Amino acid sequence: MAQDFYTTLGVERGADEAAIKSAFRKAAMKYHPDRNQGDADAEKKFKEMNEAYECLSDPQKRAAYDRYGHAAFKNGGGASGFQGGFDASAFSDVFEDLFSDIMGARGQRGRGPGRGADMKYALQISLEDAFAGKKASISVPGSVACETCEGSGAKKGTGPTTCGTCRGAGRVRVQQGFFTLERSCPHCGGEGRVIADPCDSCGGQGRVRKERTLVVDVPAGIESGTRIRLAGEGEAGPRGGPEGDLYIFVDVQKHDLFERDGADLYCMAPIPMTTAALGGEVEGPTIEGGRVAIQIPEGTQSGKRFRVKHKGMSRLNQKGRGDMFVEIAVETPVNLTARQKELLREFCEAGTDDCNPSSAGFFKRVKKFWDGLASE
Repeated sequence: MAQDFYTTLGVERGADEAAIKSAFRKAAMKYHPDRNQGDADAEKKFKEMNEAYECLSDPQKRAAYDRYGHAAFKNGGGASGFQGGFDASAFSDVFEDLFSDIMGARGQRGRGPGRGADMKYALQISLEDAFAGKKASISVPGSVACETCEGSGAKKGTGPTTCGTCRGAGRVRVQQGFFTLERSCPHCGGEGRVIADPCDSCGGQGRVRKERTLVVDVPAGIESGTRIRLAGEGEAGPRGGPEGDLYIFVDVQKHDLFERDGADLYCMAPIPMTTAALGGEVEGPTIEGGRVAIQIPEGTQSGKRFRVKHKGMSRLNQKGRGDMFVEIAVETPVNLTARQKELLREFCEAGTDDCNPSSAGFFKRVKKFWDGLASE
């Protein structure tokens, strides 16, 4: 018993024309013979879907089918395209865009030599170079146009000729199931031309391997992960085809003194305990190699940050600079002499809670916590 056409396409009986067409596209993409070569079940399902679509996409045939079912096409009423031979024109609107990758564009001629491949290059630079910008010289191995044949691939004095298989079209027709498909010509690779007498230097490819030295303009303020595109500096195309592009991926290396956050810089500055207590002045470094004076007030604690305006990184493609933040780390003295230890003990004995308010307050809260536990 023949399967219901609506069930075959997976649509409701009241489906509109767009829904039926969409369902057929999806199913045809899955079961098309060209995608399932040698699969008899897929070919059978594809035939059933074609038959269902030919009926349901035609308003008159669909009306007859809705009223009489499959009986509408018996006794010579052959509405189905599979009763009296397949009619590809009934499906041209679907297959024009559905199988464009298989059939190719209508009227397309030889596409000529292909474009060369794009290339990637990882460029490491210092933070100083990222701040100031630089012109970096890099060596890039790749394909370049053959100088002997000037990229044509043909021996000097000769040239490419029209392909005899596709006659310059670059595509040939082949029979696949019910369809006549167009594919790239296997003889010329879709170029529409062949080289009868290839160049000895490049073997007819029109390109040779060679390492090139290029200069890359690295702008000030660039960050890690930024991509720089050099148009036409990729692989040379075969037989005179256009060059691909070269993409430079920048990696800014870590710095011994600075950490970067966008256009801002962060620096850690250890200072003696006495400077933190009594106050004073310390010198901090800048990314351009200079120095900046930072005033330390009395009683400065570890973690205190001082902002130095406009001493950070350059801004990419913008004027001005970010800021620099210097974070203070109070250093506990080590390797003390006997006299130094004696002086520290005297200082400790003479001290009060006012000298160490944070620690005094902390231990008061700890004592209160323990007292609370003891009273429970």
